[in-house]
Amino acid sequence: MSRIGIIGGSGVYELEGVKKIEQTEVDTPFGPASAPFIVAQLQGKELVFLPRHGRHHQINPSQINYRANIYGMKKLGVEKIISVSACGSLKENLKPLDFVIPDQFVDRTNQARKYSFFDQGLVAHISFAHPVCPHLSQKAKQAADQAGVKAHQGGTYLNMEGPQFSTLAESNLYRSWGMDIIGMTNMAEARLAREAEICYVSLAAVTDYDCWHPDHDSVTVEVILNNLMKNVDNSKKILRELILLLDQQRPCTCGKALEHSLITRREFIPEKVKKDLGIIIGKYLK
Repeated sequence: MSRIGIIGGSGVYELEGVKKIEQTEVDTPFGPASAPFIVAQLQGKELVFLPRHGRHHQINPSQINYRANIYGMKKLGVEKIISVSACGSLKENLKPLDFVIPDQFVDRTNQARKYSFFDQGLVAHISFAHPVCPHLSQKAKQAADQAGVKAHQGGTYLNMEGPQFSTLAESNLYRSWGMDIIGMTNMAEARLAREAEICYVSLAAVTDYDCWHPDHDSVTVEVILNNLMKNVDNSKKILRELILLLDQQRPCTCGKALEHSLITRREFIPEKVKKDLGIIIGKYLK
């Protein structure tokens, strides 16, 4: 049975009816994940939870070991990942306490994070024109509607570098580009999930208007944390509905993203790479 992965803060794990089975650490070729993975069940659905910033929110967005996190999910049999994260709004109509289900990402981290499993001895070029699984996106919107939570489907998430927030000039620049929301974590997860042939969707909870809004020109951590806490309950409502909506089907192409993407001739792929990435590329080496 395939599993559903949930990456977010520790608060989203307290879903009504969830039965925790075990807590497990996963060895990866990329070092340790953000925290031990929590394997659980909800009405027959198998889940894998992971707090991306660590159990005590001690890991900076720039320092998260994204490769280990996604690799660990893959190793534990996860085929679908639901990301829950905070974001700032760059549009008037995307209000604090709303949710956005983005379908596009723009990277402004200047490659400060490790974004690929294929950086040593094996070249792979995946298609990433549509970085979010369309099936998961549709189900996420359906789940939000059923939960009675306002969610906007579609939009572009600009992934900035942190941990500082934007300058006013940056915020206005991103708005002039037509960006919808801004955050610090989702791009790396989406890229690596696609390389690992895992479906990915983001539930982005709006906490503030960044710093561009005339009535919100001074974004404070206090404001963001207060809205973040209010969004936790709504996140859990959406997650519960979404988990129950999902089944074993994957009517998308995420599960074969690497089918024509491995460029290096098989005989020249180092044995260590074959071993380390066996759970990802093994079926294409036979």
